[in-house]
Amino acid sequence: MRGLTIARDASVRGWRWWARSWDRLVAALQDEAPVGSGAAPSPSDPLIEQRDAPRLIAVPARGYVYSFYVRATFAWSSPSSLRAEVLSWYVQYYQPNAIQRLTRLAADAARDLPPHRAGDLEVALQRALADDPVWHYQRGDIVVTCRPDAAVRLDERIMPALQPHVDRLVKLEYQFDEQLRKARYAEELSRQWATILSAHPEDQDVADARQHMLTAQRKAARWISELLRRHNEPPADPQTTPPIPPQQTRPAQPTPD
Repeated sequence: MRGLTIARDASVRGWRWWARSWDRLVAALQDEAPVGSGAAPSPSDPLIEQRDAPRLIAVPARGYVYSFYVRATFAWSSPSSLRAEVLSWYVQYYQPNAIQRLTRLAADAARDLPPHRAGDLEVALQRALADDPVWHYQRGDIVVTCRPDAAVRLDERIMPALQPHVDRLVKLEYQFDEQLRKARYAEELSRQWATILSAHPEDQDVADARQHMLTAQRKAARWISELLRRHNEPPADPQTTPPIPPQQTRPAQPTPD
């Protein structure tokens, strides 16, 4: 009797364990959380799993000597409210297809671009992704969506050749900004002097100052015209530039009588 009792208790415990395991298995197959006191509440928003491509995607530039390198990121989700481990399985299954599709888009955009135009490739790729921002993959009744994103890097072999030109462009941009600030300041100063000179037209000193400013402006205009004319012509000597006109002296501000 004692042996039968032990055997009966063991079979009951085994049956209960098998029933719990079967419920978990059915819930997993139906992509539902198991029902029970210890079950966590299901999230209200769909899960989103962020996955990076395992390596940079290399696509050839024009000439097929250098390449562009694309760093790809994919945001996966599903309207079916899948559990995290089920969504991860679908991501693992579909991500190679997404990488292949993004590679084709990048290769088509990079084929006619020189190898130093990584920025243009990134803009073209972002425009192509904006036209079709969500990719859909379906297996049976389950639909998984993917939002790809991409950033483009230069080929490291071309960077030493580009660095002197980029440094020169940075210097020219700084000089241009500096000259632009000076020109705006000179324009504002000239406007103030024009107001002062117009307020005292009968004063001879004011008339002389006005004539001096007009003469300096005409000289500056002739110098700029000559500079533009020489710039448009093929230069015979790159070192020759038109002489810089004399600095415009600021007329003395007339003192009120």
